[in-house]
Amino acid sequence: MRNAILILALVVTGIANAQEQKAQVPQITVTGEGKIKIIPDQAVITVGFQNSGKDAKEVKTMNDEVVDKVIKFLKKSGIPATDYKTNNVSLGKSYDYEKKKYNFQANQTLSITLKDLSKYDDIMMGLTDAGVNSIDGVEFKSSKMEDYEKEARKKAMLNAKQKASDYVSVLGQKIGKALLITDNSSVYVPQPMYKGGMMAMAAEAMPRETLAIGEIEISTNVTVTFALE
Repeated sequence: MRNAILILALVVTGIANAQEQKAQVPQITVTGEGKIKIIPDQAVITVGFQNSGKDAKEVKTMNDEVVDKVIKFLKKSGIPATDYKTNNVSLGKSYDYEKKKYNFQANQTLSITLKDLSKYDDIMMGLTDAGVNSIDGVEFKSSKMEDYEKEARKKAMLNAKQKASDYVSVLGQKIGKALLITDNSSVYVPQPMYKGGMMAMAAEAMPRETLAIGEIEISTNVTVTFALE
C-alpha cells in the first residue's frame, strides 16, 4: 500500500513538474509604436449662450429667440439639420442678498459639425451675430478617422514584431506566436487659441486666415509578449 502511495505521489509530482516546465515557455516582451499624422477635414464646434433677468419666462424667451436665429442661420449656410444638436438646456434661479431679489438665468449649448472648414470664419461670425456669446470648444476631426486608427495599430504591431526579431536574432532564435497583446492608443487633437472669447472676436475685423488647425496625431502603443522558438 505504501509503495502504491509513493508511486502515485511520484506520478503527480512528475505531472506537476511537466506542467510547470510547459508553462515556463521562453518568451520576450517588447513595445511597439505606430504613428500617423493627418490633416483634419472636419470640426465640431460647441457654442453657448445665456440670458439673465428678473422673470423666468422672459429669459427663456430670450434664449428661444437666439436658438431660432442660430438654426435659421445654419440652414441658410447649408448645414444639414443632422449636423447640429442641442447639448444642454438649463433654467436656474439665484438670490441676490444685497438687492434681496431673485434672478433667473437661462443657458443652452449647441454643437455643430462643420464638414467644410472653408466655411469656418463665416460660421463663427454668423453665430456671433445670432446671439451666441461663448465658445465652449472646437474639436478637429477626420472623416476617415477609423481607417487611420486601423493603420496605426498595424504599424504598432509590425514595429513590435521587428523589435522582437532584432533582439533574438543575435541569439540564433526566432519569435513564435504572440502570447499577450496590450493596447494603449491616444489621439492628439490640436485646439485653436482665442483671446477674449467670442465677443472680442466679433468686435474686431476678422482676417480671412484665422484658423491654424495643425495636424491630428494618431499614436498607438502596444506591448506584445512573443514566444521564442
